[in-house]
Amino acid sequence: MKEYCFGVDIGGTTVKMGLFKTDGTLLKKWEIRTRSEEKGKYILKDVAFSMNEALREMGIDIEQVEGAGIGVPGPTRGDGYVEVCVNLGWADCNPAAQLSSLTGIPVKAGNDANVAALGEMWKGGGEGYRDVVLLTLGTGVGGGIIQEGQILAGHRGLGGELGHITVNPEEPAVCNCGNHGCLEQYASARGVVRVANKILSGSNAPSRLRSIGDFTAKDVFDAAKEGDTQALEAVEILGRYLGQVISATAFTVDPDVFVIGGGVSKAGSILTDVITKHYHRFTSLSEKKVPVVLAKLGNDAGIYGAAKMALN
Repeated sequence: MKEYCFGVDIGGTTVKMGLFKTDGTLLKKWEIRTRSEEKGKYILKDVAFSMNEALREMGIDIEQVEGAGIGVPGPTRGDGYVEVCVNLGWADCNPAAQLSSLTGIPVKAGNDANVAALGEMWKGGGEGYRDVVLLTLGTGVGGGIIQEGQILAGHRGLGGELGHITVNPEEPAVCNCGNHGCLEQYASARGVVRVANKILSGSNAPSRLRSIGDFTAKDVFDAAKEGDTQALEAVEILGRYLGQVISATAFTVDPDVFVIGGGVSKAGSILTDVITKHYHRFTSLSEKKVPVVLAKLGNDAGIYGAAKMALN
């Protein structure tokens, strides 16, 4: 009887791994270093070795493993094909097929943000729903769309790249993607700091942020919670653009719930409240608004989603 599965979340620095029972019980989680040198040729070999070691330690036979899922930091097609993954050195490859060949078990691959969305649907903030949209607000802004319990990746793996929707075409600064005015420039951790600095430089109004120096996104939210007007303005801008994107997404895929994750989501209700306010303003067509909730799995969302993908 096949009772187990693996979830693998491949990042530029570390690979997070989890061994699960097929009901979603996490039995063991660990990390290994991502050896991205020589175009990442060691990564999947290391993953396969580590999976086999975990099975040996737990006394589990390979025949009891249903499969494995892997989250990849780049656009990934439904068949597991990756055109390019800069952080890992991969190009024109199929990591799912490669890892399957190395382990002898079925493997599925998906974009890491999409996979995290699947994890939040399965055992996190979106548990109990089948149609979920996840926005991860961290160093950048990622997204994932789940419809009927399945990842919506699109034909080129670009489905769910919500962070690169243009929200302000008049923005002079350039996003990392080369465009101007992407959501990521306002709603990522760096974006929040950038916007707050711009507000401070354009005004002489007092703000506790001026005394901190190199402040962080957390500092901005902490100041906003204390009523700092400059910080509140920065949070308002973030909420407006996030509400705009969430509204557009609601009109496009009409999910059951929006889940907000990533480091910025630790700000809590001040974040979801301002997003919800603007989302409602932009979505007047529908009286029954989709709830905006916080993610629950944190950094484990990727391994949970990858494990769930292996079972789908």
